[in-house]
Amino acid sequence: MRRPAFILFFASLVALAVFCLSFVCVRQFTKVTVAVDSDELGWLQREFSLSTQEMAKIRELHEGYRPHCRKMCNLIAAKQAELDALLQNSTGVTPEVKQKITETAALRAECEAAMLEHFYEVSRAMPEAQGKRYLEEMRGLTLVPHAGHGSIMVGPDSAHEHGNPR
Repeated sequence: MRRPAFILFFASLVALAVFCLSFVCVRQFTKVTVAVDSDELGWLQREFSLSTQEMAKIRELHEGYRPHCRKMCNLIAAKQAELDALLQNSTGVTPEVKQKITETAALRAECEAAMLEHFYEVSRAMPEAQGKRYLEEMRGLTLVPHAGHGSIMVGPDSAHEHGNPR
């Protein structure tokens, strides 16, 4: 009778130890993951193996560009709202609708050009090889022909047919 009780006690002790060790590991992993994810540019440093000095310069560029980006997003959203309002009351493509489409497209083009210039600035703050790879990746994410209406940060989708956004 003593032997089964001892085995049960020992098995319970091992199970408790495994549970405690798992709990500590998961908690530590969560702390590290949350800390990494809270830094919006942390991925850049990891992906391109950048030094602290390089990241400091890139952070400065990023913070300098942010107000212009916010301004452009607001202008595009306002112009899009104007177009949407016109379309709600329109029975066809009027000259006013065409004008709003042209104005919206011009703002989007201005935004893309500014974004591309920002990407070039960031790439120049990196070692040459990493900067070149960064530019290739950013161009692939942003300057996509016929990327759609909502966001230029959408890649091409082979399943997307003209007029059939899924």
